[in-house]
Amino acid sequence: MTRFLLRSALVAGVLLPFAGTAVLAHHGWSWAEDAQIELTGTITAISFAPPHPSMQVQAGDGVWTVELSNPGKTERSGFVEGVAEVGDPVMLIGNRSKDPDERRMKAVRVIVGTSTYDIYPERIRTD
Repeated sequence: MTRFLLRSALVAGVLLPFAGTAVLAHHGWSWAEDAQIELTGTITAISFAPPHPSMQVQAGDGVWTVELSNPGKTERSGFVEGVAEVGDPVMLIGNRSKDPDERRMKAVRVIVGTSTYDIYPERIRTD
């Protein structure tokens, strides 16, 4: 039993720091640029499943992965199932990945038709 506990502690000590980093990298903004961009395209896939609702958007330069907030915050913005569908044109404002080869952004505002959904109103820059 002592050996088992010792091995478990060793494994936890080695893996725990990496688990925390992965969670922070996924849920934080450190992977995204500070500057915001505007992305226009057509929704090719959409999901409202946890941990973050997301969509795939076909833009002029390829398919982008667009992450929204957690399900509760996304829902409070009014962006819920049924307000956007595959094939709808969409305009997004958000922060793109720091990796220039990655077409990925965290959206702070989503515009579908005449409806605007402020996912992260406190982060929207109007300058």
